[in-house]
Amino acid sequence: MSFAERAALPFSIDMPADFQLVEGRGAPNTHVYSVRKAGKTFAMIYTGPASQFPIYDGEQVTAAGRVSVIVPEGTRRIAMEHLFQQPTAPNEIHVWLMSLSGADRDAAERIAQSVDPK
Repeated sequence: MSFAERAALPFSIDMPADFQLVEGRGAPNTHVYSVRKAGKTFAMIYTGPASQFPIYDGEQVTAAGRVSVIVPEGTRRIAMEHLFQQPTAPNEIHVWLMSLSGADRDAAERIAQSVDPK
């Protein structure tokens, strides 16, 4: 995705240089993006009128303008997905992690935490 295409997105995202944001197919008035590295998908982002939030079972916490689903993993808690709702289009921005482990899970969580509506 080019700099101009990323600048036109309804959200900002902070990704390491070796990651890519790839747009997939969405329904009318929706967009779906995947955060990838070396062909592996780390996180997904949906923008549109109504997402399928929540995907994961867990504690729902509202903070920083979003609802997050938190799940226990060993001795720590992982934010598996986030939902931003706003009165203008896109009405929802839904970010979720893929099923990963170890360093990949940590990288996916950091990237997902960096997503913010513009």
